Amino acid sequence: MSRYLTALLTGKFNEMADPKVQLEQALIEAQEQHRRLTEQAANVIANQKQAELRLNRALQELEKVNGSARKAVMMADEAAKRGDAAKAAEYTRAAESFAQRLISVEKEVEDLKALSLAAAQASDQAKGAVSQNSMALQKKLAERQKLLSQLDQAKMQEQMNTAMASLSQTIGQDVPSLEEVRDKIEQRYSKALGHAELQGESVETRMLEVEHAQMDSEAQARLSEIRSQLGLAAPGEAEGTPTPEVQPGSGSAS
Repeated sequence: MSRYLTALLTGKFNEMADPKVQLEQALIEAQEQHRRLTEQAANVIANQKQAELRLNRALQELEKVNGSARKAVMMADEAAKRGDAAKAAEYTRAAESFAQRLISVEKEVEDLKALSLAAAQASDQAKGAVSQNSMALQKKLAERQKLLSQLDQAKMQEQMNTAMASLSQTIGQDVPSLEEVRDKIEQRYSKALGHAELQGESVETRMLEVEHAQMDSEAQARLSEIRSQLGLAAPGEAEGTPTPEVQPGSGSAS
């Protein structure tokens, strides 16, 4: 039951979670992991640098002790040649002390050489790991831009699909679709055309046509009378063609 509830909640969370936010979380985690790796690599490199410093100091100490031991041996030999047995014995004991110190420093140098070599190898590995992880992080950052672009395209496509679906489907009970509105408009337009056609075939319409024709005829007659009084030819007649006189009682006078 516990595993079932965990899977259920995980599925619900994945459905509700914003992919953009999850992508940012993944990148933040990758950057944090790279920071921790860089910090560890810095510690490894620091150990290697510290081992090199200790080795250099040990080498300097070795050179110094070796020189002191050689000097003590030479001074003891010179004192013995002069016949100063006490000085010769003192220089000999000093040379022995330097020799013991020399053996201890030589062993320390060997240990530090091994430690420095191992630290150098670990440092190289740490640098390689940081470099490789840095390249992987850069790749993830580039992939982030690609995924964000794909996410924006997906959102735009989803909005287009929703808009196209709303054009052919009813959005709700109170909101008609475009198809329903178009059918209603076409129905009203067709009905109006039908009424106009019926009215065009009625007796009243024919009577109006006759009245308009009569009024046009009277207007033409009046214009002819005016042109005749002014001595003008009717439009379209050739010059020199006599204009017919208007008979009394014609046109509006009749």
